[in-house]
Formats: sequence, C-alpha cells, structure tokens
Amino acid sequence: MGTLSAPRPEYREVARWIEEHGIEALTARRAEAEALFRRVGITFAVYGEGGDPDRLIPFDLIPRVFGAAEWDVIEKGSIQRAKALNAFLVDIYNDAAIVADGKIPGDLVFHNEAFLPAMKGVRPPGDVFSHIIGVDLVRTGPDELFVLEDNCRTPSGVSYVLENREAMTRLFPDMFASGLIRPVDTYADMLADAMAEVAPPLCDDEPTLAILTPGHFNSAYYEHSFLADQMGIFLVEGQDLFVDKGRVWTRTIDGPQRIDVIYRRIDDEFLDPKAFNPDSVLGVPGIMEVYKNGGVTIVNAPGAGVADDKAVYLHVPDMVEYYLGEKPILPNVPTWKCGEPDDCKHVLANLGDLVVKEVHGSGGYGMLVGPRSTDAEIAAYAERIKNNPAGFIAQPTLNLSTAPTLTDDGIKGRHVDLRPFVITGKETQLIPGGLTRVALREGSLVVNSSQGGGVKDTWVLTR
Repeated sequence: MGTLSAPRPEYREVARWIEEHGIEALTARRAEAEALFRRVGITFAVYGEGGDPDRLIPFDLIPRVFGAAEWDVIEKGSIQRAKALNAFLVDIYNDAAIVADGKIPGDLVFHNEAFLPAMKGVRPPGDVFSHIIGVDLVRTGPDELFVLEDNCRTPSGVSYVLENREAMTRLFPDMFASGLIRPVDTYADMLADAMAEVAPPLCDDEPTLAILTPGHFNSAYYEHSFLADQMGIFLVEGQDLFVDKGRVWTRTIDGPQRIDVIYRRIDDEFLDPKAFNPDSVLGVPGIMEVYKNGGVTIVNAPGAGVADDKAVYLHVPDMVEYYLGEKPILPNVPTWKCGEPDDCKHVLANLGDLVVKEVHGSGGYGMLVGPRSTDAEIAAYAERIKNNPAGFIAQPTLNLSTAPTLTDDGIKGRHVDLRPFVITGKETQLIPGGLTRVALREGSLVVNSSQGGGVKDTWVLTR
C-alpha cells in the first residue's frame, strides 16, 4: 500500500480521516507531535556524529495497521520463536543436546564471541535466558511474513511504542473512540510481572526490581528512565550497586535496599569487572557470583547474545522443530552462509543482487545492498568477504512492503519493518503492537534510527 488512494481494508478509517481533514491538517499535527516529543525529551543519541547528539527520531503520523487475523499469526509465531530461542540457550549452556544430535555445528556455538563460558551449567529461574526478545519482521506480500533477525540481548525501542501511542491518542482522540484499536499500555505491568515471576531462589518475599543503565550518555537512556518510571522501580547505575552477604544492594537515602531482579541495559562485557572486562566502571563487581548462587536474577541473562547471532539465526527454524516439535509459523529469509564454500561462491557471483550483512553487525552498519551499490563498492565488499568468509551472511533483496508515509511531497510509500517485543516470565506473551520502523529516504531499505529511519505507531485492530 504505497498511498491511501486504494487502501487495504484495515486502513479505511485512516484514509477517511485524511479525506475529511486533508494533508494540511496532518502536517500541522506532525508539528504538534514534534513539539510534544521535544518537550517530553524523547531523543536518540548517535555516537560519532557532530551536531545535536540528542535528536528526535522522525515520527510519522500515518500508523501501521494490522488486522486481527494477521496479528494472530505474528503473535503466535513470535511466541513460538521466543520459546525455541530460550530452550536453545538453556540447552547450549547445559547438555548441548542440539549440538550432540548434529542439528547445529558446535563451532558456531562454542566459538561464538557471544558465548560465555562463565554461564556453563547455569539454569536461570524458570529456565528463561531472554526475558525480552525483539523479533524483526518484514512483509513481502499480502500473506508473506519473514523474520529478518532476532534480538535476544537488550532489544530497544519499546519506549517509542508507548510514547507514539500516547501522542496519537492526544492528537487523534476521535480515531480511538470506536475501541477498534487494541491498547498497548499494559507493557510496563506485563514486564514488571514477568520480572517478579523470575525472582531468584534466595528471594523469599516480594522481589525488588531495578533497571541497570550505563548512564545518561547512553543512546537509549531515555528508554531506561521511561521504563523505570512506568514500572515504578529503581533506575540505577553500576556505581549505585554493591554486593554484600551474597546479595545485591543499592544505596538509598534510607540506607541499603536489596535488589532481587535487575533488567540490565549494559553489555555482557561490562557487567562485572571481576568476571569479564576488568576495566569496566559500568557494572557491579561480584554480581556474577551472586547470580550463579541464586541471589539475583539478571534480565536478560548473560550469554543470551549467542541466540541472535546472524549465523545462528539460520538454525532457528530447526530449533522450533527440535525443541517444540512444531513447524515454524514465521519463516526465515532465505540466507546464504559465506563460511560455506558453495554458499560463498554463489554470493560472490551475485553480489549485485544480494543484501550482505556482517554476522556480528547491528544497527544497519556494515551492510551491502547490492542493487543500490556501485561497482567499486561491490568490488571492495567482495574483498572483505574473501578475507573473512565466516563473518558474513547474504540474503536476497526482498520486495519489502511499503506503508503510506507523510513526506514533504505528500503521502508516499516507504519501506517498513516491525519489531514486536516478546516477554517471558511464567508465560510468554506480547502486547498487541510493536515498533514499526520506516525508511524515510525514497527507495531505502535501511530502517534503523541510526541511519536516518523513523518510527510509526502500530495499530492492531480488534477485528
């Protein structure tokens, strides 16, 4: 759906509003939204750039809309995938049966830079490694959804989901009056409940929860503080915490307060200078020992990053069948693994038609989009692949669906993806919505905020 001239059925109410009020009213409300976001402080820092280090992510007022039937597929498929990924993580750090049974190469797991030997033999409370998983999805046709990648470490962006909805309900209250749009404001309660449900074994009363942030210079700091406020829990930095008597404590004006469950938003490497990077000043010395002894739960668990490695991604459909005995509901994008000689030969021969990604890359950096690259760029990238084949995967250039987007030239189609956030405590669930990212540049396939992308509110209809 590139414009609203022939809208999909689920967009009828949006199209009718625009027809009644006009593009000018939409443009005026976009300015109101920007002023609102600036006042609230919803910013996103991009490291290494000059200018404003805390800038607004462009927000498009035309929502991404899903009908109830399509969302049902997304919900069931995302939950299925999250369950399989958690089962995989528990397995590889314990019995590693999936490796022993030849379903996934051992080198891919145990030599992975995200694999943490310190987690061997650890079974987190409830056998949950990744309590929050972001599943990145794209649509290529009316009934064709594919998973681009999984985010099992510290997926970000849910604050924009909630703030986008808050802005839309203020700017378009009449659109929500019918009750057709399912709410997303239960996320904070859902996450707090899930965290409480995975309290550590040594916690014998109501658990105290906290979010561990690297500090206000971090690009996602707004989200950290927003979630802590929404959940009514502590927002702490490493320097606020200390270990004593086998538990983790935070300093308060009323004295030490025990912390039982920590949603950490710092990387594994910096979590505990005693266990990992000794130069880290962001983490908590000794927290890993407390964690292993059942004195604190860390959300998401250390070592979960193995599951979102782009080479491991190839095997997630196999994990679904192996651990759950089910057929995958959401398929992967067809992928070539450059570490395999035949695959590498195919990729090098067809670079101009493929999208190539670094196995350990993120944020849209380090990619080659063949059809939009020059001969010189393709040749240079080919050399990178030849020098380190195992460091790359390749996928076809998908005919991604577009969503109507307000531009300076009117309403145009722009490529989008979707990140639903799957939460696991005693159960696995998600809110009816997610982060829709949009590639604002005409023809661009890169939706990442760090690369000029924007966001939309995501509507899931009740019918």
